[in-house]
Amino acid sequence: MVLIILLFYWAGSKLDERAGSEKPVYTAILSLVGVFAALYITLKDFIKKKDG
Repeated sequence: MVLIILLFYWAGSKLDERAGSEKPVYTAILSLVGVFAALYITLKDFIKKKDG
């Protein structure tokens, strides 16, 4: 879960560096996407194990 969030954070920070923006817009957006992706994967696995 943490790995997914860190991967999205890293991608966002690299995009912010390339864009040269003053505010970390891409970092914030991709970090949130990473959190939701990690929650989705975790909940999907949890439900799958509970049913199995």
